[in-house]
Amino acid sequence: MSESSKFIEKIKSSYAPTGSYIYLGAGILDGQVHSEAEVNLSLKMMNRHGLIAGATGTGKTRTLQLLAEQLSDAGVPVFMLDVKGDLSGLNQPGAVNPKIEERAQQLNKPFVPAGFPVEIYSLSGKTGAQMRATVFEFGPTLLSKILDLNDTQAGVMAVIFKYADDNKMPVIDLNDLKKLVSYLSEGAGAAEIKSSYGSISTSTSGTILRKIVAIEQQGLGGMFGEKSFDIEDLFERVDGKGTISLLNIADVQNQPILYSTFLLSLLAELFSTMPEVGDLDKPKLVFFFDEAHLLFKNSSKAFLEQIETIIRLIRSKGIGVFFCTQSPTDVPESVLGQLGNRVQHALRAFTPNDVDALKKTVNTYPKSDFYEIDKILTSLGTGQALITVLNEKGIPTEVSATMLTPPRATMGPLTSVDFEKLIQSSQMFTKYKDLIDPESAYEILTKRINDQAAAAEQEKQEKELQKKEIQDNKAKPGEKSLVEQVMGATITRQIGKEIVRGIFGMLTGKKTRSKTGGLFGF
Repeated sequence: MSESSKFIEKIKSSYAPTGSYIYLGAGILDGQVHSEAEVNLSLKMMNRHGLIAGATGTGKTRTLQLLAEQLSDAGVPVFMLDVKGDLSGLNQPGAVNPKIEERAQQLNKPFVPAGFPVEIYSLSGKTGAQMRATVFEFGPTLLSKILDLNDTQAGVMAVIFKYADDNKMPVIDLNDLKKLVSYLSEGAGAAEIKSSYGSISTSTSGTILRKIVAIEQQGLGGMFGEKSFDIEDLFERVDGKGTISLLNIADVQNQPILYSTFLLSLLAELFSTMPEVGDLDKPKLVFFFDEAHLLFKNSSKAFLEQIETIIRLIRSKGIGVFFCTQSPTDVPESVLGQLGNRVQHALRAFTPNDVDALKKTVNTYPKSDFYEIDKILTSLGTGQALITVLNEKGIPTEVSATMLTPPRATMGPLTSVDFEKLIQSSQMFTKYKDLIDPESAYEILTKRINDQAAAAEQEKQEKELQKKEIQDNKAKPGEKSLVEQVMGATITRQIGKEIVRGIFGMLTGKKTRSKTGGLFGF
């Protein structure tokens, strides 16, 4: 048997799921595409998570697109980040061109253009339906990540959340958070928390407030508040197809920590609210985490532990998570070990760091009888990838250099007219358009502060009144006091004289007689 025949048989037997699957492409050996050597990914195993990696310009975004399209066809909803705003084209059928025709011939698969149901969301509300979360839903760990707080400041944030939770004080938006920070760092609030929670220094509270204001100045305060996003909306289907939900961040690309942390907050909410379902024939939702290296950069230990826990346990909720980044080394080992499905586009080895990353990547792949992994990784072309996934028994498949099938929808953004039509016709745009401002920490604390100020003012007035009364009872210069006035009255003087006479009469032994002649005038 020839080498190519062995390769074809090996790939066919290794990538032969019995249930529903995604067709990724066909195996490549010695530069030749073997259409019979189909590389498939079982839908049943997509909740075992995955990694899509590769250097810039190697086709990672189109790999995301082809996965999203076939998941949608299978009735599986998808959530993904649209970094440049060029995935909105998923809504419309693609156009045939010579390159696509050539690839279709190589794969021996007809190219059938198709459009898919798409919902577009935005953190600013300017490029899609407003996607919000309350400050409480974020929690202190994720919020500290967004605000880039150090350990001390993050500890203070945890105290603030604990106080709000203990006192049943909803923290909905950034106004609530600012009010809490100010209240608990000075005056009555600082005295209130000192014994139970500890003190908050004014320097720490000042830093936190400045960082909150910076977020607001960037026009992103609207992502915190009500109506907060309902994750059930991610599970929408249209005519049996899963909806592809895109978070358009084209207008906030320079805020990577913000949007990557927001994605994690959604994932955390899915983890905490979705019921346990075990292994399903296909996932309930697949979550693509683009620009994943930004999520892990400069992350605290507590933050990384939170991610690891979510990734390890969320598969039992029927949720698959795929990270997309430039190199596998961008993902911490504790998380990378949870990613069973690997689509690795070309890696470049131009610098010593690149060479080191390449060596580490090679070590994460099973041994191959057909490739030198380091050489194949640096020689892959655009639209090609080195793939190994989990088969239905959870065993890694044979490593295969693969010519990927082309996406069937438009590979680029919608025209501005079509984009606006898509947004304006969206039920989600209408649902989340208006901001709701319920009673929360800001209103509660404002009332408390006003009540305290009113009580203090009343106490001050009472003290001033008492002081005035005391002052009024004191004699002014040249005037008789109230006692002197009383003693100076006519009847008072008469009574006083009689008493004095009586007393002095007793002292001198003389008897004072009244007109009736009795002793002492009686």
